[in-house]
Parts: sequence; structure tokens; C-alpha cells
Amino acid sequence: MDRNTFTGLFLILIILAGSFYFLKPSTAEMNKAKEIERLDSLKKAGVAPVVKDTASKAVVANPIVDSLALKGPFGTALTGTAEATMLENENLLITLSNKGGKITSVQVKGQKTYDGKPVVLFSGDDNKFGLNLNVAGKTVNTNDLYFKANKAGNTVTMRADYGSNAYIEYGYNLKTASNKVDFNVNLVGLQQVVAGNTIDLNWKTTLLQQEKSIESEHRYSAPYYKIMDGDVDHLSVSKDEKEELSKGKIQWFSFKQHFFSASLIAKQPFEKGSLEVKTPTTPGVVKSYDANMQMAYAHAPSQTYQMEFYFGTNKYHTLKEQGYDLEQQVDMGYWPLKYINRFIVLPVFNFLNNFGWNFGLIILVLTILLKVALSPLTYKSYLSMAKMRVLKPEMDEIKAKVGEDNPTLVQQEYLKLYKKAGVNPLGGCLPMVLQLPLVMAFFFFFPNLFELRGESFLWMKDLSTYDEFIKFGFKVPFIGDHLSLMCVLMTVSTLIMTYFNNQVSGATGQMKYIGYIMPIIFLGVLNSYPAGLNYYYFLANLMTFGQQFLIRKMVDDDKIHALIQQNKARPADEKKKKSKFQQRLDDYMRQQQQQQAKK
Repeated sequence: MDRNTFTGLFLILIILAGSFYFLKPSTAEMNKAKEIERLDSLKKAGVAPVVKDTASKAVVANPIVDSLALKGPFGTALTGTAEATMLENENLLITLSNKGGKITSVQVKGQKTYDGKPVVLFSGDDNKFGLNLNVAGKTVNTNDLYFKANKAGNTVTMRADYGSNAYIEYGYNLKTASNKVDFNVNLVGLQQVVAGNTIDLNWKTTLLQQEKSIESEHRYSAPYYKIMDGDVDHLSVSKDEKEELSKGKIQWFSFKQHFFSASLIAKQPFEKGSLEVKTPTTPGVVKSYDANMQMAYAHAPSQTYQMEFYFGTNKYHTLKEQGYDLEQQVDMGYWPLKYINRFIVLPVFNFLNNFGWNFGLIILVLTILLKVALSPLTYKSYLSMAKMRVLKPEMDEIKAKVGEDNPTLVQQEYLKLYKKAGVNPLGGCLPMVLQLPLVMAFFFFFPNLFELRGESFLWMKDLSTYDEFIKFGFKVPFIGDHLSLMCVLMTVSTLIMTYFNNQVSGATGQMKYIGYIMPIIFLGVLNSYPAGLNYYYFLANLMTFGQQFLIRKMVDDDKIHALIQQNKARPADEKKKKSKFQQRLDDYMRQQQQQQAKK
């Protein structure tokens, strides 16, 4: 190194040392930098900082500041060990966890699954429940916090601290012999911490299979909800769906499956929300539900939300006892079928159930009562079909005389014959149409009747599901993986009844064979439906056949023929007052004649 280089490096060193000394920050500047760093750390933690007023020397402090909160919002509740707490009464066994402060599983006591295990509505990590809080621009879900549990009798409180005198508290209370759990949410000292005017409540869970047929559970499972001063509604039972509930405040929502429900009722209705349903492919899982509800937040020093859980069966009168129209979760059919079931069929069924009979016998008596009530319509229907059978020879003569090439003229001649004979060709159909709502009402009544669950009769071990006469071990197109004996009996009885109806009505041609198609279709459709429903249809067929046999003994075809001939012989002036049907016949014939004349 030469002399000039050494001199240059020495001068640079002197300059650097002097700059460090003369440019060093003052003590005040260093303290200010430390204060800025402290404020930034508190801000990231979501804690309102202590602000020093240098002019007045006073200190303005937020009472909820806690050094432990420097870990983040609810810093002390971010870590912990999951521990379980139990609540139990005669109806329910409930497990709560301090992780999330939530209910993790519910067992409905006294009920068994199809394979004899206890009925557990939901359990495990798939069940998530909590509040979504906006704290310092960060979303905190209480499902991830560790609460401190305190149990006194059948009351449990779960508390998650934010700081000094600031916390979230959940309160659970299970009353004696009740299916309801009182649930209170208390927000204390968080008015300056939680942002926004609403708080989101999220509940997401999967409901477990309870019945033998998971396809049947899919068919009757969906999220239900009730709008304040509105009707009860539900999402799709057949497909995945998400619905925004914005038509009004929401009083309750329910995760409903076939025979059990988990519902949340809000004493102060939710402002709005959304519901979602998905059908997973996981074995043993019926459906996955997701609810997001908004609750109004007034930033009060202490704010409480009062709610109730309902966990239990979908027995109609049990749900009705809970109030809030929860019983409308039980699908009784469309209008007017649901009114027939609610106000006629169900009261009669409950009356018979009071005698303590076997449910197979109750269904038998219920069917007899129905058939007796409908016997006048059955008689009219048979009588009308008998008249049509008596007229058939004359109708065949008209058809042969006019020819099959002119169907319009054939129909006109038929109408003239009906008019003269005083016969209503629809007389056999109308009584059957009037009976149809009652028959269809049972299609919804029996599959949703909780009372049939687990009840046996004859070879049928459970009237609420299908009876396996033959189990294939594989799926057969149109039939499924089994064959129900009661469904087969119902189908055979329907085919026999169709045969005798054809004999009574004198049906010919295609009409003669169309009646045999529907029973075959019903075999495929009803094979997986409850044995109780097929048992009812089987009994109804037998009793209808018996009614027709008795009526046939009472009705004389010769007398009917003589009466028809008398009507045909009556002078026209004696038929001054025409029935509405005859007037329509006259109008139709007149129109047909006018159209024929134009041609």
C-alpha cells in the first residue's frame, strides 16, 4: 500500500467517526421512536393503546388493555387444551367443549339407530359453532378460542377473556325433562373493540345417518327456517342449494333430518342470514348444513343475546309443544293434503293411539274408518260404472252403424245416448277424484310419522322403513337392492282390483290394459317406501274389493237397464229441468253439429 492510499483511507475513517458522533439522535428522538414502535405493536394486536398527553401530563388509558393481549385479539384464549363438560337430563346427553365454548355432540336418550346404537345427532370436528367478530380489521371466530368452563348443576358458562373486564361468555342451561337448551351470548366490555353494527353467528355441521335407508333420509332432510310473522319454509331436499334469507327477520332455523332435528331459536330475531345444504358422499353422513346469521350489535358495554336450542324427535305433537311453529317441519304434503293430515288424519290417529294398540292394528282401524266415510262415493262410482256397462251393447251398435272412420259423429251419438238414458259418463270418475286427496294425504302422512319408527307388525320389523323380503346384495334397475314383501302384496292386490274394475266398467281396447301399468310403476316407486304405507294401500285395496263385492250383490243390472229404458222413453217435456252436465252435453253437441255443417 503506497503513502497516498494510506492517507486517503485514514481521512475516510476520521469522517465516518465524526458523522456517528455529530449525527447521533437525541434522547428525545430515541424515546419518540420507541413510543411509535410500541403503538404499532398494540395496533397490530388489536388493543387500544395508552396515549400520553405531553401538554397536560395526564394519561388516558383504555380499561381493557392487558399485556397478554399483545399476542393478538383474545391472546390468552388462542392456546389451550380441549376439555369436555357434560349436561344431562331425562331426554338429552350433551357434550360441550371449552374449545369454541360450543356443543360438540348431542345424544337423544331413549332412541336407537337402525343398527341398535344410540342416536347421536352430530359429533366431532365437523361441527363448528361460533361468532365472527371484526376486531381491529381482523376476523376472530370464537370457534377457535379456548374458553374457561364453569359448571353449576345443569348450567355451564364458557368465558373467553379479551382483556381486563372484557370478555365473551356463553351460558347453557338444560332444564329437567326438556329437549330445549337455553343459550345466552354475553358480550362485555367490547364496545370499543368490535367493529360494525352486526355480528355473524355461524353454525356448520353434518348430520349422521340414523335410519336403514339413507336414500329415505335424503328425501326428508333439509334446512328449515321461519321468517317473523311469516310461514315456515325450507331449502331443497333433492339437490345442493344455498339461499339468502332477506325477506324479513328470522325467528329460527333448523337442521332437520328425517326423524330428528337440531334447531336454534332466537328470542331477538336474526336480522338476515343464509342457509346452505350439501349432500356428501361420505358413508354414514346424511347431509351437511351451513347457517350464517346476522345479529344486531349496539356497542353497549354489556349486550346479551337470548336463544334456545331444540334437540330431539320430529314427533308432531312434541314439536308443537315447543312453540314457534316448529311442527311445520313435519312434511304433511302440499295444499290441501297438509290440512287433511293435520286436522283429520292426525287427530283420528292420535285418538286410536290412546288405546295402546299395536300400530298395525291402528292402521287397520284407520283404514276401515276412512273406507266407511268414503263408502257413499264408492257406491256412486260403482253404480255409474254399472250403468256404462249396461249401455255398452247399445254403444257398440252405434259404433258399428256409424263406422270407426268418423269418431266425431260416434261421440255425438254417444252423447245423445247418455242424454236419453240419463247417464253421466264421468260419474264413475268424479267420486274417485274426490277420494284422491285423502288417498294421497296418506302418501305423506305415514313416511313422516315418527310414531311408526321402530314399531313392528307381523314380519315387518320397522313400519317406518321398507321390509326386506329379498335382499339382492346389488342394485337392480327400477327396483333397487331389495324386494319388499308388503309392496309386492300391495301391487298384486292392485292388479286384481284393476281386473275386476275392468269387468264392472266393461273397458275394452287400450283402456283395458292401461290400468295394469300403474301398479307396476308403483312397485318400483314404493319398494323403498315405509312398510306402513304399503300396508295401508294393501288394506285399502282389500276393503275396496270387499265394498265392490257387497255393492255388486246389491245392484241388479236388469233393474239398471230397466231404469235406463224408462229414462229413454220419457217425453222431452218431462225433462224440463236439465242438469248442468246435460246442459254441457247439449252445448257440446250443438258446437259439434255447427262445425260439421261448416265442413
